Amino acid sequence: MAELRRPLLLTQGDPSGIGPELTLRAWLERDRAGLPPFAVLADPAHLAQVAGALGWSVPIVAVQASQTASTFPKALPVIPLTARVAALPGQPDKTFAPSVIESIETAVRLVRQGEASAMVTNPIAKHVLYEAGFSHPGHTEFLAALAGQDGNAYHPVMMLWSEELAVVPVTVHIALSAVPAALTTDLIVRTGRIVARELKERFGLSAPRLALAGLNPHAGENGAMGTEDQTIIAPAVAALQADGIAASGPLPADTLFHARARKGYDAALAMYHDQALIPIKTIAFDEAVNVTLGLPFVRTSPDHGTAFDIAGKGIARPDSLMAAIRLAARLGARASHS
Repeated sequence: MAELRRPLLLTQGDPSGIGPELTLRAWLERDRAGLPPFAVLADPAHLAQVAGALGWSVPIVAVQASQTASTFPKALPVIPLTARVAALPGQPDKTFAPSVIESIETAVRLVRQGEASAMVTNPIAKHVLYEAGFSHPGHTEFLAALAGQDGNAYHPVMMLWSEELAVVPVTVHIALSAVPAALTTDLIVRTGRIVARELKERFGLSAPRLALAGLNPHAGENGAMGTEDQTIIAPAVAALQADGIAASGPLPADTLFHARARKGYDAALAMYHDQALIPIKTIAFDEAVNVTLGLPFVRTSPDHGTAFDIAGKGIARPDSLMAAIRLAARLGARASHS
């Protein structure tokens, strides 16, 4: 893998969730897990309080991004926020929403300025941010809006990645009943083009292979169980193939994710949220990483939420966060050398 020229940035996430303790655990396990240098955008005093409550010995040093690499071997580098954080584990509070937003905004700014290679976002709780007046549907949409301040419009695509499987839901956080109306040939083609481009540019695959799942059972069984596969998905596959992309489908989703089938593609495009997330969370629950494609910078995140119910207990597993850090380093290093 190419050398990472600049450090990674971790965002704070919701300070009442498991993000702070996962960040601390990741630093504690940095050598065993082979993690590259990273800094977290947070309140140093709050992280010190969390570490103390858990009985973990984690030296914390306030730094600028450029000091991350020299600090990381002996202490957790923290880029301080202007917002003070006094959150309690498991007790989400909209009072600290400004710190969540500031952490994300600052990470984007530093990455866009070239002071960091990539960003890894800890989990946020959207309902807490909504109570504080947050106007974006979610984390990914907020990142797209921040990226769009350069005058360009970006279409972010969520990919869940693991060594065993990579999946992309074409429609994401909408009701299942709304999927057929939201699913269009243009949406599938636009998503497929972004996935193919970034598998080539960021993951280094010379000829990415995409498998497109059908919407209906048996991919519609020739129209007997729904016509969307014939009228919406099949034309999208043809358009992607016309672009020179190795796309296949629509394929029955119930036979798309077993081990032998997975050898035939590099990423599977699913038509709705659970069609994509059930298989990857079954296969790689603790190691899957959320990667946002279609943005002008690298962003990964662990594939789980804030877990308020176990926050502060020291039992949350850092595997997914550490996998997100390693993948961000891999993609960030490639981007910096391209």
